[in-house]
Amino acid sequence: MRGAITIKDVANELGVHPSTVSRALDPAKRGVLGEDVVRRVIETARRLGYTPDAAAATLRRGRSKLIGVIVPDIANPVFSPIISGLENALAAKGYALIVADQPSEDSGRPDIIEALTARRVDGFVLATVALKDNAVTRCIRRGVPVVLVNRSEADDRAPSVVSDDVEGMKLAVEHLVALGHRRIVHLAGPRALSTGLLRREGFKSAMRAAGYAVNRHDIVESAAFTRAAGASAAAELLKRNPDATAVVAANDLLALGAYQALAAEGRRCPDDVSIVGHNDMPLVDMVSPALTTIRISHREMGEAAARLLVGLIEGQETAESRIVTRPTLIVRQSTAKAPMSQRSDASARGERERVLEEPVNKRPSTSSGNGSKRRGA
Repeated sequence: MRGAITIKDVANELGVHPSTVSRALDPAKRGVLGEDVVRRVIETARRLGYTPDAAAATLRRGRSKLIGVIVPDIANPVFSPIISGLENALAAKGYALIVADQPSEDSGRPDIIEALTARRVDGFVLATVALKDNAVTRCIRRGVPVVLVNRSEADDRAPSVVSDDVEGMKLAVEHLVALGHRRIVHLAGPRALSTGLLRREGFKSAMRAAGYAVNRHDIVESAAFTRAAGASAAAELLKRNPDATAVVAANDLLALGAYQALAAEGRRCPDDVSIVGHNDMPLVDMVSPALTTIRISHREMGEAAARLLVGLIEGQETAESRIVTRPTLIVRQSTAKAPMSQRSDASARGERERVLEEPVNKRPSTSSGNGSKRRGA
C-alpha cells in the first residue's frame, strides 16, 4: 500500500524542484513565484491528496503556525466577525486558529493558556481580559506574543485593538437628546471590564455635555454581559427610575434583556421607553423592534489584531501598540421621540440638574479573576 503523498511526489508530477512546491504551498513565500505556478502546484497537491506534515514543519521551523484565540463566550454572536477577521488575515500569512472559550475558575477545566502553550501555539489573541488580568501575565511570563481585541487592560502591557467606547456612548446619548429625551438612564456592564467601565464613563460624560447631571440611581450595573443579567439589572433600573423614557445599554445582549424587563412591566419599546444597544451584533435588526445600536467594526478589529500579532511573532517593528476604531450610530425602530411631556428644553434641563454622586475615574485599579462575570463583550 502506498504511503502518504509527499512534496517530492507533487514536484515529480509537475516536473519542478521540490523547493518550488514548498514555496507555492507556503502563503508567506509564494509571492516570489508566478501566479500560474502557484495555481498549478495547489491544484496538483489537492488532486494527489497531499497533506502537509504539521508536526515535521513545527520541528523544522521552530513554529507551529497556530494561533490561540480565546473568547469569553463562543455562543455570543459578537465574536463571529472578530474571529472571521482574524482567520482571514492570519490565513494569508499561513497561520491557523484554535478558538476556545474561557473557562470559569471553578469549572474544573485545565487552564486554557497552559493547554495551548503546551501545543506550541505561536501567539494568543485574547478577547477575554479584565482591567487587571492574570492571563496576560501568564502569556508575558512564558514569552508568548499576545494581542488583545475588543477589550484592553489597565496597564496596557500588550498591544490591543478596541473600539472608542466613550465616543460610542456619546453618539447614543446625543441621538436620544435630539429626540427630546431628558430622562435617560444607563444599563451598564461590569466595571471590571474595559468595555463596561469606559462605556459607563462615556455615558456620564455625554450626559454632562448635554447639560444633565447623573444620579447614582440612573445607572445599574449588570453582573455579566448577557441577556439574562441584562433583564435582571434592567428591571431594577426601571424600578428605580419609573419616569425614564430612554435606556442606553452597554451592549446589545443587555439591550435585549431590557426589552424583556420592559415587556414584563406591560410597557412598550419605543412607545414608552426607547432603547439603544452597543455592538450591532448579527440579527439585532431582526428583533422587534429592530434595535438602534452603536456599530463596532468587529471584522476590521480582528484583521488589525492579526496584523499586530504577526508583527510580534516575526519581530517586525511597529509604531502602533493600541489601535482604536471609530464606532457609528445605526438608527432603527427601538428609538423614537420622547413623550411630549418629557421633551427636553431649557426649563426641563434645569429641572433635571442633580448632584453628581458617582466619581469620575476612567481607569481604576480594579481586580478581577477569570470567572463567569466576564462573559460577553
